Amino acid sequence: MKSIPFFRRIFPALMAGLLLAADALPAQAQKHSPLLAQSQSGLQSKASALSFSPAERRKIESVIRDFILKNPEIVIEAIRGLQARDKRDAQARSKANLVKFRGEIFNNPATPVGGNVKGDVTIVEFFDYRCGFCKQVFPVVMEVLNADKNIRYVYKEFPILGSESIAASKAALAAWLTDKGKYEPFHRALMVTKGALPEQRVMKIAAKTGYDVKALKKTMADPRIDEMIEKNYALARALGINGTPAFVIGDKIVRGAIDLATFKKLISQARGS
Repeated sequence: MKSIPFFRRIFPALMAGLLLAADALPAQAQKHSPLLAQSQSGLQSKASALSFSPAERRKIESVIRDFILKNPEIVIEAIRGLQARDKRDAQARSKANLVKFRGEIFNNPATPVGGNVKGDVTIVEFFDYRCGFCKQVFPVVMEVLNADKNIRYVYKEFPILGSESIAASKAALAAWLTDKGKYEPFHRALMVTKGALPEQRVMKIAAKTGYDVKALKKTMADPRIDEMIEKNYALARALGINGTPAFVIGDKIVRGAIDLATFKKLISQARGS
């Protein structure tokens, strides 16, 4: 989505604030400022700013400029208000989309699933194999899965860190399509690998995990893989996820790495206990 120039975003708020502030002006001041009185009346009747003539608009902009220069704190207030509103709107959209796309998030048959596939709590992770924070939280994830045998784990390949990330995710999804039973060992091997992940290195890891490299490379060209990754991108946008790692546990979306205590708390909440 294209970003709207900053001033164009806050101009209506500043305009409204200024014109509404006219209510606080003494009647004498309004009497000697017919333009301001007209603007106030126009706002109250929901008249569009486009109804002003160019000369009137210049005068209004001049009044606004003078007002801002004399009261610069209003700009900070407007920015904070805009940021708070945007945050609330984003949270509301994410929450609504978590309900709307619940089936796609938790039960897409094309998405790799591990842990206890019949577990009573599902954890969904959006990750990138080149993400340092994903690798940092990986031991915690393993501790959760080893300690709680009733966790179903959904792996959302979300390569956002360049071509190596995309190639690694394609290899992992090809591994899932080729032999689901070896996906998790392959995933774990990629997660503990430090440094760059060129395709040649990824293929060596795949071979050590037990995959036929030639067959894996052929499967990587399957159009279903690109479709799976694109769907994950779309889901991430819908949920307001723009970085890795990110987790969905129950009705909570958690962005960023989390500790063991937080995992346990969210799992407990998801179980309703």
